[in-house]
Amino acid sequence: MRRLEYACLFALGGAGYCGLELGWRGFTHWTMFAAGGLALCLLAFLEDRPRLPLPAGALLGALGVTGIELAAGLYCTRVLHAAVWDYSAEWADLAGLVCPKYSLAWLALCAWVLTVLRALRRATARQRA
Repeated sequence: MRRLEYACLFALGGAGYCGLELGWRGFTHWTMFAAGGLALCLLAFLEDRPRLPLPAGALLGALGVTGIELAAGLYCTRVLHAAVWDYSAEWADLAGLVCPKYSLAWLALCAWVLTVLRALRRATARQRA
């Protein structure tokens, strides 16, 4: 059952990430589906830690998503030879692929997603009881 749950979360995260990109930038790339899927699975893993406070989970999530974005960006530029995005004009960017501005945005989004995941977990736990 856990594998099916994570497969569904991966698909939902991939679709959600691509949807965010389409809404924010007007375009996306197939690698962002993979990045979004991994990101939501990471957040679900963090949510499954009952003793992890929400702020710590959101911070770890934001760091993880930023790392996933960095890895995806490096894959796109170095392997696919595609410049999918460029943050080189942003303050304190790293290789033009990640920057503090968007890491802070991920922090807020991760806090919201973790809150939703916790609410869903509580709701499904009540149904099983």
